[in-house]
Amino acid sequence: MICPVLMCLLLYVASGSSKPTERKTRVHHEEPLSQLEHSDDQNYDYDHQAFLGQEEAKTFDQLSPEESKRRLSIIVDKIDEDRDGFISEEELKLWIKNAQKKHVFESVEHQWNDFDLNNDGSIGWDEYKNVTYGSYLDDPTTDTEYNYTHMMWRDERRFRAADRNGDLIADKQEFTAFLHPEDYEHMKDVVVQETIEDIDKNGDGFIDIKEYIGDMYAAENHGDEEPEWVSTERQQFSEFRDKNNDGKMDKEETLDWILPDDYDHAEAEAKHLLYESDANKDGKLTKEEVLNKYDLFVGSQVTNFGEALLRHDEF
Repeated sequence: MICPVLMCLLLYVASGSSKPTERKTRVHHEEPLSQLEHSDDQNYDYDHQAFLGQEEAKTFDQLSPEESKRRLSIIVDKIDEDRDGFISEEELKLWIKNAQKKHVFESVEHQWNDFDLNNDGSIGWDEYKNVTYGSYLDDPTTDTEYNYTHMMWRDERRFRAADRNGDLIADKQEFTAFLHPEDYEHMKDVVVQETIEDIDKNGDGFIDIKEYIGDMYAAENHGDEEPEWVSTERQQFSEFRDKNNDGKMDKEETLDWILPDDYDHAEAEAKHLLYESDANKDGKLTKEEVLNKYDLFVGSQVTNFGEALLRHDEF
């Protein structure tokens, strides 16, 4: 059978292709703080996931306002590392980054046992291949809409890039780099290569303006008038993406696009939370200021059902 992890990815791709009106982005900023759009005019869901981590945010969604505030009060004490009674922007940024790292760690732990078939504390390429592409390897002649041969080749290339000692056996750190390559400096080349291969329709090894826009917007599914953001992206490509003005993005330009090193999502989110909550504008937060904005930090659906089941030991 094909590995459930791979099937989830394929279903995601398939469902995504059925919504051509939605804007798609390939920009990586380490592991995303949230998969949601940051739209504070509609809700604070992005902020909840960025501050708590994606799984913990689900827990808080089931709590009453009183319980949310009680738990948030405990979290505030943890964030205040220097115990001065205030939360600085730096402390808030560090907390958000740790939530981000926790999500990556849990993702790897969740998948580790599925692939470490012999329980030796490592995952060989053959183990990963057999779990992920088992049914295809058993019968490669089976008709399918997916090119598993190409997908397996790309996976092996990424696996080899993550495998620092070249033994085709991944320890926990190497497997993390395989699953989350955007977090590792030595994996940038393969992330860029995969991105170009996904978008480069004419196979010349570059991304031209037509391919760049086509990856985000399928014009044939719409009328004559493009959304305003498409025009903005065309301008972005010409003015910022295509730095040497040759009409296409090479590997270096693609790297600058998808893995920018001049923007820190955790820092931006910390600044945002501070700005929204700092009532006296002194550049730091008291516990009272955070609790007064508890809906921004953790939210609540005002429900008490299941509260006892959801309570963690640390609370």
